[in-house]
Amino acid sequence: MSRKSSIATKLVFQAFLDAPSDETYGFELAEATDLPSGTIYPILRRLEDEGFLKSRWAEVDTGSQRRRRRYYELTGEGRRAAQAATAEHRSALRLLAPGWASA
Repeated sequence: MSRKSSIATKLVFQAFLDAPSDETYGFELAEATDLPSGTIYPILRRLEDEGFLKSRWAEVDTGSQRRRRRYYELTGEGRRAAQAATAEHRSALRLLAPGWASA
C-alpha cells in the first residue's frame, strides 16, 4: 500500500485473513468488523481499485427475495498487503473485532 492503512482498513484486512472462506460479502464484513456500511463499502472499492481485492456478483434465484450479493476475495498481492498491514497489531485488531466468532 502506498500510504499507511487506517484502523478501519486494517480491521477489514484482518477480517479477510480470519474469514472462514476465501470469499465474503460486504454485510458479512460489516458484522465481522462492527464497522458501518458507509465505511466498509468505500474501503472495499478502494482496495479493489488498488488490486488487493477481486469481486464477483452472486447469482440470485428470480423467486428469491434476497438481494444480490457482491463477493470479495483477497488477491495474492492483497493477502501480502493485508498480512503486512496487520502484522504489528494483529492481536489488538482481533480484540476490536473478534470477527467470525459469532458467525
